[in-house]
Amino acid sequence: MATIKEIAELAGVSRGTVDRVLNKRGAVNPKTEAKILEIAKALDYKPNKAGIVLAAQKKKFKLGVVMFGIGNPFFDDVISGIQEKEEELLSYNCTVVIKRISAFGIKDQIDAINELLSEEINGLAISPQNDPLIAAKINELYDLGIPTVTFNTDIAGSKRIAYVGSNYYRCGQTAAGLMHLMTSGEVYVGIVSGNSNVLCHTERIAGFRSSLKEYTNIHEVAFFENDDDDFVSYDKTTQMLKEHPEMNAIFFAASGAYGGCKAVLAANRQDNMKIIAFDKIEKTVEMIQNGVIAASICQRPRIQGSLPLQLLFEYLTTGEAPKKEFHYMEAEIRIKENI
Repeated sequence: MATIKEIAELAGVSRGTVDRVLNKRGAVNPKTEAKILEIAKALDYKPNKAGIVLAAQKKKFKLGVVMFGIGNPFFDDVISGIQEKEEELLSYNCTVVIKRISAFGIKDQIDAINELLSEEINGLAISPQNDPLIAAKINELYDLGIPTVTFNTDIAGSKRIAYVGSNYYRCGQTAAGLMHLMTSGEVYVGIVSGNSNVLCHTERIAGFRSSLKEYTNIHEVAFFENDDDDFVSYDKTTQMLKEHPEMNAIFFAASGAYGGCKAVLAANRQDNMKIIAFDKIEKTVEMIQNGVIAASICQRPRIQGSLPLQLLFEYLTTGEAPKKEFHYMEAEIRIKENI
């Protein structure tokens, strides 16, 4: 393994100069810096982990987290993952500040980011609204030297350094495949989403619809959004059932499955209804155990909470970008027999 001493000898500079370049600790002549970085890359130089730890303990990093989902139990598990990683990072003088907002409002997210900026964060983890204003804010942070990792849902056109979460298009395709395997004859499906400004919701639906082209016996007959709200989901599912008596399947692409299932039960339609949902929250588990939900696709929420903080910490301490851009969670299919 290459050392700072070897790089210094090849570059014809002091070890202190190499250290400043590799750890971004001071001004160095641009040509000298480029030469050192070229040699370090050629030698496949890897920072000394012990040195990284010592440097981090002196710097006192602060990471910010912005996420929606107040009232959404899925994000409670994400928070648990964040808190577990926060406890670990405290030993390196790295603290975590969480801003959790209730609505899907774009202004709410920008306000939360600005509040974190006023608290002088060094990095940001965010489950973003898929909106150009949020992308522009992430780009602004990047230009200020503040890296961003998105989690749970991604955003187009931004300079975020990585994404942690599911491959939602594939998850939507998986949901369609499950529905095909679990049904027979003509299937008339209603699709229930959360919010069209959330990329993971729209990607799930796009993947689901793409696979329906292969399964010609499955027909989409209704669609609505519930803003991840069980009460809205109950009311709109009730309406959907009345307007489409032929409907015998439902795909819940976001939260609100419990409210929708309660509507199915209230209409006494559970015996001829095949329902596919997401996640393993308590109320979804209840509906699976009761035979109302046929299957749920789970996405490892604790890792979605912990891994973004780990990626940010490593980026800030080593200066190296994550080895890959997309950190996809393995989809786990849960049915009554393995819940």
